[in-house]
Amino acid sequence: MRKMVEAQLKLVPDLLRVMRKRYEILRQIRLSGKTGRRTLAASVNLTERSLRTELDVLREQGLVEIGPSGMALSAEGERLLEELEPFVREWFGLTRLEEALREAFGLKRVIVVPGDSDQSEAVKQEMGRAAARVLVGVLKPGDVVAVMGGTTMACVASHMQSSTPLRDNWFVPARGGLGESVDVQASTVASEMAKRTGARYRMLHVPDHLGEEAYQTMMQEPNVREVVEMIRSARIIVHGIGEAMTMARRRKLDERTMEELRREGAVAEAFGYYFDRSGAVVYRRTTVGLRLQDLERADTVIGVAGGRSKGEAIAAVLRYGQNDILVTDEAAAEEALKTMESRPG
Repeated sequence: MRKMVEAQLKLVPDLLRVMRKRYEILRQIRLSGKTGRRTLAASVNLTERSLRTELDVLREQGLVEIGPSGMALSAEGERLLEELEPFVREWFGLTRLEEALREAFGLKRVIVVPGDSDQSEAVKQEMGRAAARVLVGVLKPGDVVAVMGGTTMACVASHMQSSTPLRDNWFVPARGGLGESVDVQASTVASEMAKRTGARYRMLHVPDHLGEEAYQTMMQEPNVREVVEMIRSARIIVHGIGEAMTMARRRKLDERTMEELRREGAVAEAFGYYFDRSGAVVYRRTTVGLRLQDLERADTVIGVAGGRSKGEAIAAVLRYGQNDILVTDEAAAEEALKTMESRPG
């Protein structure tokens, strides 16, 4: 396959550029459902005139249907995208990125989707779709899955599906609420994953951070203690990764703590812990739910994060060494690998 592609590139140097452009158009239409031309043009970074030319080709090939309510993929378009996916990974260099990340950070598996989720919501949706497939693929009957909150995790939840109801599985929030939008809190994500797959779920109605006295009091509540025990026994953990100072602001940490994070060189946040570039934990707060030692006992830890701005944060969390599977995007993968190249020694 590689030799054939190389031969085609010699004859048609811009083959991959054209192929990637049309693939991105089809992928965006699939993710958006019915969509208008103006919205689609902005999503794939094309002028409406250029997009119109490409759509004419795709429509003539029977891949796209255009009606009064917008554009949608035809059945043939859906089939083509599925068939192209493994080849696209090779053509666009994603397979090489995946292998480089896997070796650099000692991971069992890496999935890289094309693009940069900092620049395109469609890329984040594709990342969520890929992560959902990975998660369903590793589930076994009786598994408890602990999930974190955040916009990326909510995206994963929106793409969860199973051909048969997962009645023997439980989804639980890995921690309490962040005090932000209910839609992206861990309890909401856990319930959405369960509802979409026919599984069961529990919710954790407690604040994200507690003082030591409040924590001890809360842990005396039988219902809270029962859910926390489920969380800490989870066989599978799914989490996002954030840039340290961004997450500190979201969690409304006081200025004194923010300054401590800067002084300690915090670059990443995951599971409620803050990490420096080497992957060392430099700060944590008392929280009801998942602890770092629980990751060590879990069989499968899946990290899901993308966007070039998170490359360094992803690398830092991976250096901590507890992740088994990473789902990310092309831009974040490239940036994470750069941090390895820039490290002394």
